[in-house]
Amino acid sequence: MDIAEFGLERWFAKHEHGADIMLAESGIRSLDADRFDTDPGELGYVIPTNGEPAFRADVADRYGRDADEVLFTCGAQEANFLTFLSLLDEGDHAVVVTPTYQALYSVPESLCDVTRVPLSPPDWELDPDAVADAVRPETKLVVVNNPNNPTGRYHPEGTVRALYDIAADAGAYLLCDEVYRLLAEDPLPPAASLGPRGISTASATKSHGLAGLRFGWAVLPEELVETAWNWKDYTTISPSKFGQHVARQALGEREAAILRENRDHAARNRERVAAFLDEHGLDWYEPVGVNGFVTVPDGFADAREFCTAVVEEESVVLAPGDLFGHPDRFRIGFGLPADELEEGLARVGRCIDRRA
Repeated sequence: MDIAEFGLERWFAKHEHGADIMLAESGIRSLDADRFDTDPGELGYVIPTNGEPAFRADVADRYGRDADEVLFTCGAQEANFLTFLSLLDEGDHAVVVTPTYQALYSVPESLCDVTRVPLSPPDWELDPDAVADAVRPETKLVVVNNPNNPTGRYHPEGTVRALYDIAADAGAYLLCDEVYRLLAEDPLPPAASLGPRGISTASATKSHGLAGLRFGWAVLPEELVETAWNWKDYTTISPSKFGQHVARQALGEREAAILRENRDHAARNRERVAAFLDEHGLDWYEPVGVNGFVTVPDGFADAREFCTAVVEEESVVLAPGDLFGHPDRFRIGFGLPADELEEGLARVGRCIDRRA
């Protein structure tokens, strides 16, 4: 396997630890541990290593699937990784909708041939016919991220169902990375609920504010779970005992309150960022989730120059859009605490004003 360097993570590694404010974070602000019972008892492996059966059954119910069609993982990153390893091999083909999180195309590209289907600004609308045109006889997988990272575009239910039908008609699967789905006021049905060729991946990170749990899951056909579980024996073996313990609380009776709180927080911060963009003549597609893809201010050659200036002059990290294939935009994350967001925007505004 020869895999590309993960550009976004290398950018973060270079800048985020020395910067004052992380304004490119892609999740909602983290919840405090004291809101949960944090004692899981003996800190051994989760047994069985695919996840506690009753909890898997609870998660499966969300998708209209069975417990044996759920695999608990170390975040959605591992859920996607194991799914790719289970489905794709040399000689296969995958279709990936971009821009998106790099792992959703770089891992498939390390395994097989990939066709990227681009979304175009300003609306980032997904045309199912473009996906259908990209499908080949050897296509095994169609990949989409909904709501989309970095644009925040939430593709409508009809579009996702059309993608499912395209994949199913080709004997392929539709994988939908749905880590931001529950931040929507009215979440769409998950891909895994659409039929046996729908695969959903998610985690407690982005919507629930529990990144430190490193807890995620994949919902996929039982035979693929068996293959992915076999691969998992060579990665993390089992999910985190601590992560599963807290996640069970967060996805249980407390979930409605947590999601309401997080949605309200995201909405307030989104309004503040929208006002900031208006003040500075910048534009975005109003996002679902906590990421927006913003046009580069005047006075800067491209997003890389702008983001470098912001971090060097104001100690604020943004994500340059060339990391997503769009050098004329940058990603801003607005899930952080409101006071940090306010300070970060003020600093970014100073940097813009100096070039005005």
